[in-house]
Amino acid sequence: MATINLGAIKFNWKGAYNNGTTYAVDDVVSSGGNSYVCIQASTGNAVGNATAYWNIMSSAGTNGSNGTDIGTTITTQGDILYRDGSGLQRLAKGTAGQVLQMNSGATAPEYGNVSSDCVLLHTTAVMSGTTVAVDNIFNSTYNTYKVFISGYYTSADSSPQFRFRSGGASGVVENDSVYNYAHYRIEQQFNGGTGNGSTITVAGASQSFARWHQSLESGNVNKTGNTEITIHNAGTAYSTYWKNAAVGIDASGSWLTNMVGGGVYLKGQVITGIQFSGSAGSATAGSLKIYGLK
Repeated sequence: MATINLGAIKFNWKGAYNNGTTYAVDDVVSSGGNSYVCIQASTGNAVGNATAYWNIMSSAGTNGSNGTDIGTTITTQGDILYRDGSGLQRLAKGTAGQVLQMNSGATAPEYGNVSSDCVLLHTTAVMSGTTVAVDNIFNSTYNTYKVFISGYYTSADSSPQFRFRSGGASGVVENDSVYNYAHYRIEQQFNGGTGNGSTITVAGASQSFARWHQSLESGNVNKTGNTEITIHNAGTAYSTYWKNAAVGIDASGSWLTNMVGGGVYLKGQVITGIQFSGSAGSATAGSLKIYGLK
């Protein structure tokens, strides 16, 4: 009976290619990160050069560009892998508070600081005491400032008010006659605390100090006040203007007050801070936030 040479019936792994070894068909070797299968028995025919003797089985590719061991490209906790014009690249993690964004050429990601035209400059979680002052908050960086006061009330019937401060950290309070303002106040009294009642309208008038006039009815304490104040030109040598809007209700729920107004600081001093207080009693609650707008 004739004998038929079937050759190898499976691939034979031979390890790294050796120029002095004789290889048979279906022997498999490695070289340069690739693997090759012998297609014609020979000795001394290097892989990659003699295609009559070897076929490539798998290719490692170029490290870092087409999916080999990316652990050699990203090496540190927080690294990000991205592709540029030539292959995979490592983007090192940013610092605390930075965000991931595109670079100016829109060609690759990068980390950078958040840039915003509206920036939170100060927060007071609980307003308490006879005065609440914030110094070194105004400067020439911002054109306009927004002040938000929520849930403010005092221990006695009181007209909430604010005054500007100058002198930076020294916090000199600018008092009384250096302000002019006008306001318009509407108050609604509810019968028995509910339903519609009488409406009182008070026309605006010039005053010698800055208030936002939450409510003025005697005997009704703890009037919860909520106020928005917009300040222009603070931190500059120009006249400082403000406008404000407020709404609040007294502790009994019988009086609801709405007020809008505005004014100007006349002294011409550069304003660096602001102080809040009531005309009587001490603040016992309320939060304060100040934003700068470029």
